[in-house]
This record gives sequence, structure tokens and C-alpha cells, in this order.
Amino acid sequence: MDDNTVLGKIHGLVDEEHKLRGQLGRGEISSDEEHARLKELEEALDQCWDLLRRRRAAREVGNDPNAEQAHSVNEVEGYFQ
Repeated sequence: MDDNTVLGKIHGLVDEEHKLRGQLGRGEISSDEEHARLKELEEALDQCWDLLRRRRAAREVGNDPNAEQAHSVNEVEGYFQ
């Protein structure tokens, strides 16, 4: 997955987040449904941003950014605990 693909995924997830908020506002989904899906979106966004940062860091030090793979949600979400 190259940087543009990761960025495309980030934009898609952000778009979905905006759609969810609109659906909630129109009463199409419950707040519980919105919160559950938002949690999934936030975790996926964290994974994407983490991967993009690691790809950029690898490139800066002369390593192959394509060698970087997405870390698990548990690993990414555990960074600050």
C-alpha cells in the first residue's frame, strides 16, 4: 500500500464519519449505532495515520517504506497507555 492509497483510505473514512453524523441528525440511525461505528472508524483512522507516519519515517532514513505494514488495532491503540 503506497502513501496515496493510505491517504485515500483516510479520506474515505473521514467521509464515512461525516455521513454517519448526517444519518444521526436525520434520525436514520441511533446514537448507539453511530457511536459503535465511530469507534471502528477512529481505530481504522489511527491505524492509517500510524502506517503513513511509519512509511514517511522509513523513507527519511533511507529504508523501504513498502516494508512497513499496518499494525493491529490493539497495538496502535495501546501506544499511549
